[in-house]
Amino acid sequence: MIYRTKPVVTRLILLILLASLLTGGCLEQSSGLSFENKSEIKERNNPSEFSSVSRLITEEVNLSGSGTENSPIVGNYRLEALNIELKAPSYELPLHRDEVSNYENFSGRIPLNDSALKLLESNGFVVIENPYNPEEEDITSMYSTLREKEVPIFITTDSLLHLYHIQFDETLRQIEEKEFYNTLWETDFDLLNASIEKYNTASGEEKEAARRNAAYFAVALSLLQPKPAQVQGAAGTFGIIDESLFPAGAEEQYQFEIPDFVKKEVEAELALIEVHGGFELSPIFNYKEDYSQYIPRGHYTRSEKLQNYFRAFMWHGRMSMLLKEKLIESEDPAKDARIQTIQASLIASKLQNEPDLLENWDRIYGVTAFYVGFSDDFGPYEYMEAMDSVFGSGKRVFNEATVEELKTTLAEYQGPKIYGGTGNCVIEPPFTPEQADECLENTTGFRFMGQRFIPDSYVFSNLVGAYTGGYKGQYNENESPFTLVISRAGVPVRGFPRGLDAMALLGSERAVYWLDELNDSSYENYSTQYGKLDSEFSNFSAAEWNRNLYWSWLYSLQPLLKDYGEGYPTFMQTDAWQDKELSTSLASWTELRHDTILYSKQSYTMVDTAIMPPEERPVVGYVEPVPDFYARLLALTKMTHQGLDEMGVLDPVSKARLANLEDILSRLQDISEKELENEELTAEDYEFIKNFEDQLEGTIEDVDEKARKTTVVADVHTDANTETVLEEGVGYVDMLVVAYKLPDGRILLGAGPVMSHYEFKQLVSERLTDEKWREMLEVNPPERPEWTSTYIF
Repeated sequence: MIYRTKPVVTRLILLILLASLLTGGCLEQSSGLSFENKSEIKERNNPSEFSSVSRLITEEVNLSGSGTENSPIVGNYRLEALNIELKAPSYELPLHRDEVSNYENFSGRIPLNDSALKLLESNGFVVIENPYNPEEEDITSMYSTLREKEVPIFITTDSLLHLYHIQFDETLRQIEEKEFYNTLWETDFDLLNASIEKYNTASGEEKEAARRNAAYFAVALSLLQPKPAQVQGAAGTFGIIDESLFPAGAEEQYQFEIPDFVKKEVEAELALIEVHGGFELSPIFNYKEDYSQYIPRGHYTRSEKLQNYFRAFMWHGRMSMLLKEKLIESEDPAKDARIQTIQASLIASKLQNEPDLLENWDRIYGVTAFYVGFSDDFGPYEYMEAMDSVFGSGKRVFNEATVEELKTTLAEYQGPKIYGGTGNCVIEPPFTPEQADECLENTTGFRFMGQRFIPDSYVFSNLVGAYTGGYKGQYNENESPFTLVISRAGVPVRGFPRGLDAMALLGSERAVYWLDELNDSSYENYSTQYGKLDSEFSNFSAAEWNRNLYWSWLYSLQPLLKDYGEGYPTFMQTDAWQDKELSTSLASWTELRHDTILYSKQSYTMVDTAIMPPEERPVVGYVEPVPDFYARLLALTKMTHQGLDEMGVLDPVSKARLANLEDILSRLQDISEKELENEELTAEDYEFIKNFEDQLEGTIEDVDEKARKTTVVADVHTDANTETVLEEGVGYVDMLVVAYKLPDGRILLGAGPVMSHYEFKQLVSERLTDEKWREMLEVNPPERPEWTSTYIF
């Protein structure tokens, strides 16, 4: 079952957060609630229901008032209803160039070779390398170039998705740099001192638990602390201020001392984090941790402060204080598990007794939950509740009996649903799903700021390894499915998922087709597992899909993944267009994973051992006509704007950028509806399209060049058998050339920017940063996914 927050815990969080919510704190909507005023999204393209006319019908989704008064996340989502008669003018395929009114003029500006022409004639569109700048990384710049060259502009969904990514990533980065770094430092500092104080007064296993907590928070503070080389000199080098460095004086501001009684273990942990080589035994926790995860990636390479924040938050998100001893490698694993449970209880007790500390924790967790959602691991509130149950209002004494009672109480709560690599779990023959479930259960425990449950990692975790069984087809070293690996037991298994898995469960029939065609579904239990997941995903309500920004982003992609039938423009009715939209969605999903790489819980595969007359009418542009997509992205943008504003974390410039994007999306929805209904656009509409680049200026105001680049990368899954990771990358901006028909009967060629998507593997020790990915693109880029050959030349 998909992870859902425990109602009792949700109530506790709401009570604790009441004060902060008044100034902006917010929480995720529990997916188990139902809403009287919500409506399910429905799309119908059935001519028989509406005489001989196809229609696009979606129902209103208004979740205002659906949640609690103090939970603005769901309450900010509103999606308007659509009822559009689908009668966009069509043409016959294959398309002949003499049918295109502006072919000669267009080809003089953007030449197409024979191969590209064949794809254009077959599909009504083709994607080519950007002829103006093959290494273009700013998707908005092509609109300006096309206008200068007097080429009709085709506004693409790719550009709008990328612009939303910029808003998402930039607002999150600014919050982290301006607020969360300091809040995390203060919280860790206070908890370190509390642990030292407890160590000096406690005895027995409680004393050892306090000692290990001191080590735990000393590691976090060491990772946050600026090093001399990271700090700007008093006047900067040669008077130049390097904004990527900590400001002058940061060393004095962030000072602490590692306690002598834990110095050895802390330094050993820091050395492993610095080397980031892969799985090693943790000196503090005595189970294996994947230290390659501590390589700063995503936007966290843009400043020294963000790099330190990344490492420290990764430590808090991944390191668990386990309930069970199965993954612990020590002389007395049961004792270690008991001590780790006491560790978690001491931290939760301190937070419970110190409102200011708990407010700090709530602030970081609440805001990040709005972006990404809740963790599927236990945190402070579960342990507070369990301790209240076991001890009541009495003194909390941690001995074998009370700790066992605590563990029994906690075992009744819902455990993790994604295997995140804790302990590098090894499965022995016969490699069954039950064994994998047991391994997952053994990772149950306390994480101070647990990484968050995301649906795609949940999908990936359930479509690899023991869950999907052995490979059913023939293979060899030179020719095998992308997903296949040979486990350490010598068995061919599905070691890797594909982005196609996630897209299939979002509704892409072409993703299903390609998974079959490429033999990436040819595993014994793949169909069974996929069926279970499909059943879960198909039953999600609009409220569940819009529980936070991460889920709502995925929800916004769904209209791009459907089969466009009669009434849509001809080029959109082709399989090749579905493949192009599949690639667009994968590129956007890659940006989502890139932006949330620190907070999203990454899935792991467990180890198995074993020439034309002069034109009388103006040549005009076109908008990719997917009004339901623009409506969803508009609702998501408004949700982002209002939610962050209510939490008090949105600066005026960011607020203005989001408002500008809302205006653009609303206008594009209106224009695309007219296009589908074969209504002539106004002169103002055509002017909007022609000068689209001018409209975008407000959405990228004060956004630096690095943030505007499309060339980003994110590792999304780790296969522990081969110690390799699945990388998803967005490359240079390509050009889409497309033939569209106007209400006046003319067929025109237009062009617009589209994102490029890559999927490939890397060693865990070589997890890619954006900078390394750009070097790879320049020197030795990987191959494009197989399905893109249907439309890319």
